[in-house]
Amino acid sequence: MRPSGSGLRVKSPNLLVAESGTDLEGHGLKRTMGLFQLVCFGIGAIVGTGIFVGLSDTVARSGPAVVVSFVLAAVTCVFTAFSFAELGGAIPVSGSSYSYAYATLGERAAFLVGWCLLLEYGVSVSAVAVGWGQYLNELLNSLTGWQLPAALSNPPGDGGVVNLPAVVVMLLAAVLLVRGIRESARATAAMAVLKLAVLVLFCAIAFTAFEDGNLTPFAPEGIAGITSGASVAFFSYIGFDAITTAGEEVKNPRRNVPVAIMICIGVVTVLYGVVALSAIGALSADQVGDRPAALSLVVNQVTHSAVGGGVIAFGAVVAIASVVLAVMYGQTRILMSMSRDGLVPRVFERISPKTATPVAGTWIVAVVFAVPAAVVPLDVVMNLTTIGTLAVMAVVNVSVMVLRRTRPDLPRRFRVPLFPLCPLLGIAFCGYLIYGTGPATWLQFAAFLAAGAVVYALYGRRNSRLGQGGTEPDGEAAERAEVPAAV
Repeated sequence: MRPSGSGLRVKSPNLLVAESGTDLEGHGLKRTMGLFQLVCFGIGAIVGTGIFVGLSDTVARSGPAVVVSFVLAAVTCVFTAFSFAELGGAIPVSGSSYSYAYATLGERAAFLVGWCLLLEYGVSVSAVAVGWGQYLNELLNSLTGWQLPAALSNPPGDGGVVNLPAVVVMLLAAVLLVRGIRESARATAAMAVLKLAVLVLFCAIAFTAFEDGNLTPFAPEGIAGITSGASVAFFSYIGFDAITTAGEEVKNPRRNVPVAIMICIGVVTVLYGVVALSAIGALSADQVGDRPAALSLVVNQVTHSAVGGGVIAFGAVVAIASVVLAVMYGQTRILMSMSRDGLVPRVFERISPKTATPVAGTWIVAVVFAVPAAVVPLDVVMNLTTIGTLAVMAVVNVSVMVLRRTRPDLPRRFRVPLFPLCPLLGIAFCGYLIYGTGPATWLQFAAFLAAGAVVYALYGRRNSRLGQGGTEPDGEAAERAEVPAAV
């Protein structure tokens, strides 16, 4: 048994499941999401700023080899998606990778994973919201010929004072989230279908102007450019693990969570590859790279009209709004799990009996992360978010290997294929893309982790419910608890 004051104490998977009511209907949350809604939720969390805005940044680094960069980022996600799918079915709770780390690597590691998830969810939702303003202006211009002034649509450093659209979209998402998960899931499903249709339309238009000459030279910056581009392209995949944060609001989570993860990764990978190829085939890399609202630009150039670009801009406005909605949802559920464990203030675990949602926690997340959305440039936020997410994904791959050793008896509806090769490759690819983010981002991330360690020492360790003797710290009491068997 580890000492109760130790940051190495682990929380039993059985205890995690029992506390959350995963196999029942518990903790004030309601199981309203089926498989289709969960897949739409996953696509809603993934497809947004990364492809509609970030594509131009990826092209600027890797040139026509942008397709390879997207595939490299996708491969990293696929290996880790296997681990998420196994853990999501074995421990289907709202805490996602935070809970997986708590069950395998101990409390201190779990807290730092939760701290990094503030980057993946909280800070990334700020980055996503920043990109929303670009396409909102494009849509307004195509409809009315008028745009918001740069001072109100760009952050400082990008020619503006405050990004007002970013704040607005985050507050609108919070309003919808506090109304209830059923309403949020329906809205996300509708927006996911719409943005997939818009991207398919984009590909159909762009391929009509496809020219082989635009693909040469294919990799002007060589392997270094492809790797750097993949680190940027990775931002386009952030959000697939948000599916695991819905573990307590999904019907039959042990089956539906793993299935939804694999479907989403497959659909999004194919879609991104086709979008990138069609875009770079229609216009040269020089024309697409570092251009705002790049997809609308491509369609405008191909059709010689602003109408098509306006349609793409409308799709982007909807797409990015759905990502804000889904990712903000994921952040509130992770903070709810951490609050349940006493590692963050208890306000985040309070569930409204009227709406069955964490109302106070949702508004806190919206207000706090609206600030960086309003005043921080997109590229700064994207780089830090990317490295934080890659670090979390590496931990998830480690967790699945540890749990196989410590709890081989745990029910698993999905198992990682070619174990342990796949999680080891997942760790290697995460490390490779972290290398591509550059020294400046490494230093920023190291400072962020150091701050997290201080917060854990001063607050989390002292307030941990597991460390206060309510449960045996190594989870032995939970092992004796009667938990319903997986369906």
